[in-house]
Parts: sequence; C-alpha cells; structure tokens
Amino acid sequence: MTMRRTLLTLSAVAGTALALAAAPAAGERVNVTLTGFEEVPVNTSSASGSLRLFIDDRQGTIDYELTFEGLQGNVTQAHIHVAQAGVNGGIVLWLCGTGTNPGPAGTPACPSPGGTVTGTLTSNNVTPVPGQLIGAGELDEIIRAIRAGKAYGNVHSSLAPGGEIRGQLH
Repeated sequence: MTMRRTLLTLSAVAGTALALAAAPAAGERVNVTLTGFEEVPVNTSSASGSLRLFIDDRQGTIDYELTFEGLQGNVTQAHIHVAQAGVNGGIVLWLCGTGTNPGPAGTPACPSPGGTVTGTLTSNNVTPVPGQLIGAGELDEIIRAIRAGKAYGNVHSSLAPGGEIRGQLH
C-alpha cells in the first residue's frame, strides 16, 4: 500500500468512527411513577401509575406503556405535557382518550377504571402549543424537553380535570 492510500484509508476509518461517536444513541428508556403529590396543585389521591417511554432516535419514535389504578374519579384522558416540575404546560402528546375526550384521530382508548395502554408516538402525533413555541411535527423538541426534565405525563379524571396523577419525566 502506498503512503497516500494508507493515509486515505486511515482518514476514512477515523471519519467513520467520529461520525458513529457523534450519532445519537439507538434508544433510551425513561420510567416515571405517577402520583397525586406530583400534580399542580397537589392532591391526595391514592391512585398510582407508571409511564415508561422508549425513545428511538434512529426511528424518530417514542414507544410508551402507561399503567394506572385506583383513580378516585373516572379516567378522562392522559397526555405528555411540556413544563418544568411544579408548573402546568400544554398537551403535546396524547397517550389515551375517552368518549368524552377522544383526542386526535388514532388516539387509543384509556382503560377504565384502570389498566395499561401502549402505543407508538411519531412526529404526526405532536399537538402544537404555539405559546410554548412547539409546532406541529416537532417530536425532536419534545424529546429534548424530556431529556432536560422539562416534560411530564399525567392522567386526568372526572374529579381532577387538571390531572389526578402526574410524574416528571427525566
């Protein structure tokens, strides 16, 4: 091999290694417990739940599993919102809906009185929140907020329309 070919080969290998190192991880798991004490304002619901996310940067998706039980009211809807702890924010992703609050087309039904719902979210599922500068399709912005600890999941009920249980995603 000539010196020039060797340098070009080494350069190509180094460039590939740098590109792979700079690429986002294939996936990331986020798990959070949902309670009434995390809601704003705080409530004393004995309900509990969990929200598990698998963020796949390569596919541009978020797979989720939402489980909840013991709501004091009837479940009405569940979402992911963008906001820091202690603050309410706009709905950016629907996790499930009901007959009275169905959510956008394709939103799965919330289990009642409790249970588990799963799904996959894409940029097509983003609900714009202009006041928070979140536009349609900006799933990458929501993922950035989740990674920064500035998003939360919650389950709303008939007795707690603003949310009965909540958990800050981090």
